[in-house]
Amino acid sequence: MTTTTRAPATRAPEPTLTLDERLALASLAMDDRLATAKLAVDVNSAHIATDPLPEITIPHLPQPAVPCPYRTPVAAILWRARNLLEERGWCQGARSNEAGAICPEGAIQYAAPGSDLVWPALGLLLEVIRREFREDDAQSVPHWNDQHGTSFMAFRFLDQAAELANSRNQ
Repeated sequence: MTTTTRAPATRAPEPTLTLDERLALASLAMDDRLATAKLAVDVNSAHIATDPLPEITIPHLPQPAVPCPYRTPVAAILWRARNLLEERGWCQGARSNEAGAICPEGAIQYAAPGSDLVWPALGLLLEVIRREFREDDAQSVPHWNDQHGTSFMAFRFLDQAAELANSRNQ
């Protein structure tokens, strides 16, 4: 009698998965788990009756005061003048009108009442304006404001003048 011995059966090695394949399988498994969890939440909360949420209205709250970003005095005056102009509104032809709006020169004077730095601030603002307008068109800040000014340009020039004053350490 002949005996035959069989070699134990060996499995072929499983192919190794790449990182992308493993991530794709993990993503599919997580999608399945999330779908099952969502279904469980829907089933468990289906019997809970909810009223619609009431509408909550918040009254207009004053904006918190933003600290001045400039440490130099003339730049701080120009920054305050810009904020005053934004709060009160911009006007032409007068320092202020019936509605309380003010012109850029008035804003600078209101920002630093009685200060000797009003004139340097006005000078810097005029210098910035003259960078874009001829001297004939910008003889003074009020002249420019009445002839060519817009609120957008007034805000922009006050911002540029504050930056210039800060860079010159004024």
